[in-house]
Amino acid sequence: MAGVNKVILVGNLGKDPEVRHLEGGNSVAHFTLATNEYYKDKQGARVERTEWHNISAWRGLAELTEKYLKKGSQVYIEGKLRTRQYQDKDQQTRYITEIIAEEISLLGGRPGGAAPANGAAAQNSADETVSLRQEPELDQLPF
Repeated sequence: MAGVNKVILVGNLGKDPEVRHLEGGNSVAHFTLATNEYYKDKQGARVERTEWHNISAWRGLAELTEKYLKKGSQVYIEGKLRTRQYQDKDQQTRYITEIIAEEISLLGGRPGGAAPANGAAAQNSADETVSLRQEPELDQLPF
Protein backbone atom coordinates (compact mmCIF):
# COMPACT_ATOMS: atom_id res chain seq x y z
CA MET A 1 0.00 0.00 0.00
CA ALA A 2 1.25 3.49 -0.86
CA GLY A 3 1.78 6.04 1.91
CA VAL A 4 -0.50 8.98 2.62
CA ASN A 5 0.80 12.53 2.89
CA LYS A 6 -2.15 14.87 3.54
CA VAL A 7 -2.34 18.03 5.61
CA ILE A 8 -5.53 19.98 6.44
CA LEU A 9 -5.24 23.39 8.10
CA VAL A 10 -7.60 26.23 9.01
CA GLY A 11 -5.93 29.46 10.04
CA ASN A 12 -5.05 33.05 9.22
CA LEU A 13 -2.35 34.41 6.92
CA GLY A 14 0.52 36.02 8.78
CA LYS A 15 1.52 38.14 5.78
CA ASP A 16 0.53 38.82 2.19
CA PRO A 17 1.65 36.06 -0.19
CA GLU A 18 5.02 36.63 -1.86
CA VAL A 19 4.72 35.53 -5.49
CA ARG A 20 7.64 34.83 -7.81
CA HIS A 21 7.23 34.35 -11.55
CA LEU A 22 9.74 31.77 -12.73
CA GLU A 23 11.22 31.09 -16.15
CA GLY A 24 8.90 29.02 -18.28
CA GLY A 25 5.81 30.86 -17.05
CA ASN A 26 5.37 29.05 -13.71
CA SER A 27 4.56 30.98 -10.54
CA VAL A 28 5.06 30.13 -6.88
CA ALA A 29 3.50 31.85 -3.86
CA HIS A 30 4.89 31.60 -0.32
CA PHE A 31 3.14 32.73 2.85
CA THR A 32 2.80 31.82 6.52
CA LEU A 33 -0.34 30.53 8.17
CA ALA A 34 -1.10 30.69 11.89
CA THR A 35 -3.24 28.02 13.54
CA ASN A 36 -4.38 28.46 17.13
CA GLU A 37 -4.94 25.83 19.78
CA TYR A 38 -6.57 26.48 23.15
CA TYR A 39 -6.23 24.45 26.34
CA LYS A 40 -6.39 24.88 30.11
CA ASP A 41 -3.23 24.73 32.20
CA LYS A 42 -2.93 23.12 35.66
CA GLN A 43 -4.36 26.24 37.31
CA GLY A 44 -7.39 26.18 35.00
CA ALA A 45 -6.34 29.26 33.04
CA ARG A 46 -7.05 29.24 29.33
CA VAL A 47 -3.85 29.16 27.26
CA GLU A 48 -3.55 29.91 23.55
CA ARG A 49 -0.80 28.29 21.49
CA THR A 50 -0.07 29.52 17.98
CA GLU A 51 1.69 27.30 15.45
CA TRP A 52 3.16 28.86 12.29
CA HIS A 53 3.19 26.95 9.00
CA ASN A 54 5.07 27.72 5.78
CA ILE A 55 2.78 27.37 2.75
CA SER A 56 3.72 27.16 -0.95
CA ALA A 57 1.27 27.29 -3.84
CA TRP A 58 2.28 26.69 -7.46
CA ARG A 59 1.19 27.69 -10.98
CA GLY A 60 -2.42 28.88 -11.34
CA LEU A 61 -3.08 28.41 -7.64
CA ALA A 62 -0.20 30.81 -6.90
CA GLU A 63 -1.70 33.45 -9.18
CA LEU A 64 -5.14 33.09 -7.61
CA THR A 65 -3.54 33.21 -4.16
CA GLU A 66 -1.82 36.47 -5.10
CA LYS A 67 -5.12 37.92 -6.26
CA TYR A 68 -7.42 36.89 -3.39
CA LEU A 69 -5.36 36.32 -0.21
CA LYS A 70 -4.17 39.08 2.11
CA LYS A 71 -2.63 39.24 5.57
CA GLY A 72 -5.24 38.15 8.12
CA SER A 73 -7.39 36.20 5.62
CA GLN A 74 -8.91 33.10 7.17
CA VAL A 75 -8.39 30.08 4.92
CA TYR A 76 -8.82 26.31 4.73
CA ILE A 77 -5.83 24.59 3.11
CA GLU A 78 -5.39 21.02 1.91
CA GLY A 79 -1.99 19.91 0.76
CA LYS A 80 1.02 17.73 1.39
CA LEU A 81 4.00 18.05 3.70
CA ARG A 82 7.42 18.48 2.13
CA THR A 83 10.89 19.11 3.58
CA ARG A 84 13.57 20.62 1.36
CA GLN A 85 17.10 21.88 1.83
CA TYR A 86 18.85 25.00 0.60
CA GLN A 87 22.11 26.89 1.09
CA ASP A 88 21.89 30.12 3.07
CA LYS A 89 24.07 33.18 2.40
CA ASP A 90 26.86 31.69 4.57
CA GLN A 91 26.74 28.43 2.54
CA GLN A 92 25.23 26.54 5.47
CA THR A 93 22.73 23.82 4.59
CA ARG A 94 19.30 24.71 5.97
CA TYR A 95 16.09 22.70 5.98
CA ILE A 96 12.54 23.96 5.74
CA THR A 97 9.31 22.00 6.15
CA GLU A 98 6.37 23.42 4.24
CA ILE A 99 2.90 22.54 3.08
CA ILE A 100 2.48 22.35 -0.69
CA ALA A 101 -1.07 23.63 -1.14
CA GLU A 102 -3.38 21.67 -3.43
CA GLU A 103 -6.62 23.39 -2.43
CA ILE A 104 -7.30 26.70 -0.71
CA SER A 105 -10.74 27.89 0.42
CA LEU A 106 -11.30 31.43 1.65
CA LEU A 107 -13.40 31.54 4.80
CA GLY A 108 -15.26 34.42 6.38
CA GLY A 109 -16.52 36.15 3.27
CA ARG A 110 -14.99 37.39 0.06
CA PRO A 111 -12.32 40.08 0.50
CA GLY A 112 -13.45 43.33 -1.08
CA GLY A 113 -16.42 41.60 -2.67
CA ALA A 114 -14.16 40.09 -5.35
CA ALA A 115 -15.33 37.03 -7.23
CA PRO A 116 -13.17 34.51 -9.08
CA ALA A 117 -12.92 34.99 -12.83
CA ASN A 118 -13.50 32.50 -15.65
CA GLY A 119 -14.69 29.66 -13.41
CA ALA A 120 -11.13 29.10 -12.16
CA ALA A 121 -12.55 28.62 -8.67
CA ALA A 122 -15.85 27.50 -7.26
CA GLN A 123 -17.94 30.00 -5.31
CA ASN A 124 -20.50 28.99 -2.69
CA SER A 125 -22.67 31.98 -1.78
CA ALA A 126 -24.42 30.15 1.08
CA ASP A 127 -21.35 30.35 3.34
CA GLU A 128 -19.44 32.89 1.24
CA THR A 129 -16.36 30.78 0.63
CA VAL A 130 -14.19 30.82 -2.45
CA SER A 131 -12.27 27.63 -3.24
CA LEU A 132 -9.09 27.46 -5.26
CA ARG A 133 -7.84 24.03 -6.37
CA GLN A 134 -4.61 23.11 -8.11
CA GLU A 135 -5.45 20.93 -11.09
CA PRO A 136 -3.01 18.05 -11.68
CA GLU A 137 -0.55 18.41 -14.52
CA LEU A 138 -1.01 15.95 -17.37
CA ASP A 139 2.23 14.19 -16.50
CA GLN A 140 0.97 13.64 -12.92
CA LEU A 141 -2.12 11.66 -13.94
CA PRO A 142 -1.92 7.94 -13.06
CA PHE A 143 -3.01 6.76 -16.54
